[in-house]
Amino acid sequence: MSQARSGEYVRPHGAGCSLTIEASPGAKKTEIIGINPWRGALQVKVAAEPREGAANDELLAFLGKKLGLEKTKIRFLKGERSGKKTLFIPMPPDKVESMLGGD
Repeated sequence: MSQARSGEYVRPHGAGCSLTIEASPGAKKTEIIGINPWRGALQVKVAAEPREGAANDELLAFLGKKLGLEKTKIRFLKGERSGKKTLFIPMPPDKVESMLGGD
């Protein structure tokens, strides 16, 4: 996976940060596959179909596990019904970037 410059997909937001994700549902397993530097987004394959919120639930559970947070602590800022999503993470941006960008 290519390394991103700081701030491409993680930005300060209130008491935490915003995380921009390009989600691809319907995968065999949920995993981070890279960083899209042109869109400033973390690319994540999601092992659930985009029906009735299943892919969003899987994405939040995956991120919660990676970051050591309950999935209820992560919330959507935009894109809940889109492939490109912006999430609020109640953690410092540099910590989130190091925990997710090192895969």
